[in-house]
Amino acid sequence: MAEPVETMQGRIKGFFPDLLGITFIETTPELVRAELPVRDDLCTVPGIMHGGAIMGFADTLGAVATVLNLPKGAATTTIESKTNFFAPATTGKTVVGECTPLHRGRKTMVWQTRVTVDDKLVAQVTQTQMVLEAPS
Repeated sequence: MAEPVETMQGRIKGFFPDLLGITFIETTPELVRAELPVRDDLCTVPGIMHGGAIMGFADTLGAVATVLNLPKGAATTTIESKTNFFAPATTGKTVVGECTPLHRGRKTMVWQTRVTVDDKLVAQVTQTQMVLEAPS
């Protein structure tokens, strides 16, 4: 079920995605788009965004996408994530993530997130989310 961007932004308030500085652009069951400014405190060396920050960004998008596809009362957790890095994201730029489904099943969902800067591919993340059934 689609959720307004403002609602999703409110759901992350005070949690790790908010600490990172993620801003949602689109939140539908078929596509989650968000952006994150590259700041010095997200860098591993001066001017280069830390890979863990990129992975945390992508993990958030996959989790949100799963939440938008869950049955009522169910929850989710990441059980696997694979990241390929292709180019640096540098301070002052903004990374954009686009998360789309590869598989939306009853027990697992698999998502692919492309992270770009100025339309240049920075990283490609594939993650598997477990669907945790609602308590009986």
